[in-house]
Amino acid sequence: MRAPPLPLPLLLLLLLAACGPPPCAAPAPTPPGWEPAADAPWCPYKVLPEDAEAGAGRLCFRSPVRGFRCQEPGCAVHTAAGHSLRASVLRNRSVLVQWRLPPARARRVRAFMLDCSWRGAYTRFPCERVLLGASCRDYLLPDVHEGVRYHLCLQPLPLHAEHAAAEAFGPTECVEFFAEPAGMRDIVVAMTAVGGSICVMLVVICLLVAYITENLMHPAFGRPGLRRQP
Repeated sequence: MRAPPLPLPLLLLLLLAACGPPPCAAPAPTPPGWEPAADAPWCPYKVLPEDAEAGAGRLCFRSPVRGFRCQEPGCAVHTAAGHSLRASVLRNRSVLVQWRLPPARARRVRAFMLDCSWRGAYTRFPCERVLLGASCRDYLLPDVHEGVRYHLCLQPLPLHAEHAAAEAFGPTECVEFFAEPAGMRDIVVAMTAVGGSICVMLVVICLLVAYITENLMHPAFGRPGLRRQP
């Protein structure tokens, strides 16, 4: 005997389960210690020019970033080996640099020096060099080059000369990241969208085949309720 066909609702559920929902990554929660305190002060900083004779740069202020979430595929996190410095590369070609220090070490910091460089085809080129105040815990690089590897180093400057030694004050943290070209990201997003559309189309086609098999391939006179009376 021929097995009875599956009901359409059950078939729909099986097909949707086989295709699965479209990929969607939830925002990664901010790890403890990265979120600034509620009473965190403004961050004073200076963008130092490449030419040392041009001056010390203009003093600027920025507010700390609160409630930041790095969500894929529009953001990628790169963390230093010491896990106290990280760079969140955003899709709009900006990079949020964040760092944290133990309270005992933070009290001995006078300022922070952020050095930036990127590797070209044959050599390494310097980019922004920023002097940040002791209250700063993040900095935003507004525009980075695509397709090159960046190297960021954060050096805490000690409050007193006796803490200048690396053994007494701690090593400099560095992090590297690769700014992915926007075109490649767009291709990945487009391929994901096309894959989801194809999956929906397959579900619709399978439903149509099941409907045709159920209603058109069986003669109407084969049903008990439509048999001709003698």
